Amino acid sequence: MTGEPLTADPPRSGSPGRTDHSAVLRTSLQDPERFGDIFDAYFAEIHGYAAKRLGPDAASDIAAQTFLEAFRRRDRYDASRAGVRTWLYGIATNVIGRHRRSEVRGLRARARLGPVQDEGGHADRVDARVSAQGLRGRLAGALAELSDGERDVLLLVALADLGHEEVAAALGIPYGTVGSRLSRARRKVREALGGTNPMREVEDDHG
Repeated sequence: MTGEPLTADPPRSGSPGRTDHSAVLRTSLQDPERFGDIFDAYFAEIHGYAAKRLGPDAASDIAAQTFLEAFRRRDRYDASRAGVRTWLYGIATNVIGRHRRSEVRGLRARARLGPVQDEGGHADRVDARVSAQGLRGRLAGALAELSDGERDVLLLVALADLGHEEVAAALGIPYGTVGSRLSRARRKVREALGGTNPMREVEDDHG
């Protein structure tokens, strides 16, 4: 991985800066109750990510397992590699990875539902577009056909608003691998949609 180490949790686009919870996580090694601060800060966000990928019925279990594993692994957290938020997204993605068949079945089922009408007009944020349109209709079908690695990278960028370096840290893969997987995923999605690209904002935002 290249660039400066991620010692803090970077802000999401359009959101206020986030507090770095690395110190809180370290403190929880001696005072386990402090881990509750991590849970309170990130549970809703991780739950939302899981719901978008696997649906609301599975989201609570996925989020709970993510935080259970984070608590058990907190002694192995390395603040020089990733912020706490990024680290949690990596764990959540690994947990979701145990449900690959369910995710693909769900995407294929949603591909038959047709797209959701965008009642709020054009969505500026790619995560809003993926939430409203990308998990139904032709885009859902396109996502189902991606490889597991391509889908993970694309959805961490689109749904979690992670940058390339953060995705690399979350998944424990080289920075260059993130770029190549994302490029392949975008190309496949464009081809599946007949050349249109609802991921254009991702390209503009993350290069």
